[in-house]
Order: sequence, then structure tokens, then C-alpha cells
Amino acid sequence: MENMLFLTFIVILYLFAMGYLGYRGYRGTKTATDYLIAGREIHPFVMALSYGAAFISTSAIVGFGGASAVFGMGILWLVFLNVFVGIFLAFVVVGKRTRAMGHHLNAHTFPELIGKRFQSRFLHLFAALVILLFMPLYTGVVLMGAAKFIQVRLSIGYETALFFFAILVAVYVIMGGLKGVMYADALQGGIMLVGMVILMTLVYYHLGGITSAHQQLTDMADEGIKIFGANGHQGWTSMPSFGSRNWWVLVSSIIMGVGIGVLAQPQLAVRYMTVKSSRELNRAVLVGGIFILLVTGGIYTVGALSNIYFFNDPEVGKISLLAADKDLERIIPLFITRYMPGWLGDLFFVTLIAAAMSTVCSQFHAMGTAGGRDLYEGVTKRENSPHTIVTTRIGIIVTFLMSVTLAYVLPVHFSGTGTAIVARGTAIFFGLYAATFLPLFLGGLYSKRITRTGAISGSIAGFGISAFWLLFVHAKEAKALLLCQALFGRPTLLGEEAHGWLIWSEVDPLAIALPASLLITIAVSLFTTPFEKDHLQRCFEQ
Repeated sequence: MENMLFLTFIVILYLFAMGYLGYRGYRGTKTATDYLIAGREIHPFVMALSYGAAFISTSAIVGFGGASAVFGMGILWLVFLNVFVGIFLAFVVVGKRTRAMGHHLNAHTFPELIGKRFQSRFLHLFAALVILLFMPLYTGVVLMGAAKFIQVRLSIGYETALFFFAILVAVYVIMGGLKGVMYADALQGGIMLVGMVILMTLVYYHLGGITSAHQQLTDMADEGIKIFGANGHQGWTSMPSFGSRNWWVLVSSIIMGVGIGVLAQPQLAVRYMTVKSSRELNRAVLVGGIFILLVTGGIYTVGALSNIYFFNDPEVGKISLLAADKDLERIIPLFITRYMPGWLGDLFFVTLIAAAMSTVCSQFHAMGTAGGRDLYEGVTKRENSPHTIVTTRIGIIVTFLMSVTLAYVLPVHFSGTGTAIVARGTAIFFGLYAATFLPLFLGGLYSKRITRTGAISGSIAGFGISAFWLLFVHAKEAKALLLCQALFGRPTLLGEEAHGWLIWSEVDPLAIALPASLLITIAVSLFTTPFEKDHLQRCFEQ
């Protein structure tokens, strides 16, 4: 009873704070620039926490946290890429040019920026369509992660938890615009940081300290090999054997797919445009780096160490949760509920809700602007329409319905398959968007020689190869979608057997599509006409 009262109190306090920040964002939103890019006046610390909170969601905490219980400490390489690529390179190398070029071209969204940079209506609309058609998958799995934790913590139905959480998020983001979203993200980032530090501290304390905990996990290597050895598992403190199924999943899908794909995420790229100057981005690096290091490093470490608790629990048995149930998204919620103090479970409940809300709000905002600002105004040729805010809100409502539908359908369709749906859905969108837009985005920021034809060719190639690989080669998606089976009479086009150190069915689409997109972008640009000097001078004005 006391625990329920405490949970009720902190949830009400959290919702009150969120409501106030949403109202503040609503009152501060007067123009389309306010609604779309927060008026270009956000404090760098707020921007850094907002970026980090939008980046790290239930995908990281529930999805990749559960995956780390299988793959172990090798997933910490993703933390390195999250900090080095996702924060340092993103802010210092990519962010400064994005902010400056966005200001020079008067761009308010990621699709609008690349459309104006390459003077291409096609790229503008194509980027918006990719967001509208594929980001609902990413949003849906984030909603799934939150709903699953609410389901376990409050002992209510999954559908009920999903419905009420989704409604709360939709109302909030529709009302406040990007200002409200970023103010709330900063608060939620602080909650996530505090909750994760407390959780990691308690886990190490219960296991006798850092050295003792890691030694216990190392000593369990034989148990891991018994369960996952056929897939290349060598213990939770070792990388999977090179070329094995687990190695390909961990390295190509999780580490590289998410670690590199972050640079082309539209909901993150727009945040570079919200600060006043490049100097503000420099000030944001330290805050963002510490946040990502502690939050992602904390949950991935806890996920791996959870095996010690499960192994020593006579009711759970030798990690039967992983070996039998095959539901990786249940691991972190079950671990918190079963082994942590009730008060920490309540605090972590709010931490997870904060993580989910911060990311989903950013996603809905990105999808809404893609529909209202980019697609509607692009098709009707009504740039800077006075109805931008209204059409964006309509876009949010439409993509909200798409995302919630996927969150209802995916657990049923993938139930019992052993697929980490939350982590997989995240990796798919990160990889698809990176292969489609990363070469032209970085090339457009740093090279005057990338042409319109080169950018379009590379983008189409990256998207097409990614889609082909997902539908016909990569086993996790191809086997579930059944299209390859229907057309060719086999689950995957290239088979699932190993060819030396290659297992084509486990190679992530990003590993094939991104290099191809890059090469095609460069090759076509070398043989096509560059832009006029006046346009380039406007883009690269210092």
C-alpha cells in the first residue's frame, strides 16, 4: 500500500511538471519557427539534455538493455560510438554545419534542409515520405517498450497500458510544439540520469562491488555457452566468436547500425538548429557526453549483470527467461520488479516513462512536420503557409494512429519468435535512414562538388538496397514478412548457412547499403554538373 502511494505521488508530480512545461511551450509558441525549431533560442544545456533524452529511449533501456543480457559486455562498444559519434562528431562536426546552413537557407526541418541544399523538390518530398512511412515503426517499438514495463509494474493489460500512455504523449506534443518538447526533454533527461545512476550503484553494491560483479559474470561463461554457444556466445564478458551469428547481429546491426545511423536521424538533426550559434554546440558536448555515457553505459551493464541474479534465483532457474520465453523486452522490467527495492522500482518506472515520452514526443514532432510542413507545403507549393502549425498537428494525429496500430500488432505477429522487437525496430529505422540520407547529408554539408543528380542517385540506391535486403536476405525480417517465401519458395534468398566467416542472413542491411549509397553518390557527382557558385556561396556562407 505504501509503495503504491509513493508511486502515485511521484507519477502525479511528474505529470504536473510535464503539464506545466507543455503549457509553457504552448504559451511561448507564436510562429511556425517557434513550433518547428523552438525559435532558435534554446539554451545549450537544455539542447544537450533534450538531444540525449530524444536519442535514448525505451529502445535503449528495455530493448538494448534486454539484448545486453544475451550479448553481454560487448554491447558497450555501442556506448563508445554513442558518445564519440552520437555526441562529439554530431555536435562539433555535423551540428555546426547543420545549424549554419539551416539558418542561411531558412530551413526548419531535416527534409527541407536537404531539399534546399540540393535544390531538389524530389529529395525534400522523398525524405518526408521515408519519415512518414518508416518512423512509425520506430515510434511503435518505443511505445511497446514503455507499455511492457507499465504492464509488468502495474499488473495491467498490455493494451490498456499502451492506450493511456499513447494518448498522454499525443496530447502533450500536439499542444507544445518543439519548445514544449525540448523543455520537457531536459527534465526527463535529468530524471533518466538520476534513475540510472542509482540503479547501477545498487546493482554493484548488491554484487559486492565492481570487481566482484564482473568476476562473477566472467565465471558464468560456461552457462552462457551451454545456452547460446551454438550462435558463437563465449561468455558475457567476451565478444562473440568472429563471424558467428551473434557476432554479426551484435556488430553489424546493434553497434554499427545504431552507432553510425544516429548522424542522419531527423528528430535529432533538427535540434542543432535550435541554438543561437555554433559556440552553443561546443558548450553542449560535455553535458551530452556525460548523459549518454552514464545512461547507456549504465543500462547495458545492468542488463549483462542481471544474468547473475537470474542464475542464482531458484524460481527462475538457469536463465530460463532467455532460454525458454525468448522475450528480451521482459528482462529489464522483470529484473527491476523482482530484485530491486520497491521504491527504486517506482523511481525507475518514472525514469522509463520519461525516456519513452522524450523520444516519442520528438518522433511525433518529426513525423508531424514531415507531413504538415514538408509534404503538404511541398505538394501544394505553399512554403511558409500560415497554416503550418495546423497541418503539422494533423500530421501528428495521423502518424500517431499509425504508430499505435503497429505497437498493437507487432507483439502478436512476432510473439515467440525470439526476436528483440524493440531493439530490432530501432536498428531498422536507424540503418534505413543512414543508408538513404547520410552520404548526401554529410556530403552536402562539407563538399561543394556533390551534385543534385549524385545526391538523388545515392539516396535511391541506399533506400532500394536496404529495402531489398530487409525483404529478401536478412533473416529476422524476411522470415517474418514471408514475401521471399511466397516468391522464391525459401525463407531467405541467400540462405542461412555460413560461407566462411560470412552469414548473409545476419549481415545488417546498413553494411551493404551505406557503402553502396556513398560510392554511387560520389561516382555520379563526378560526372554531372555542379551547382552554380551563387547557390554554393549562400549554402556555405561563413
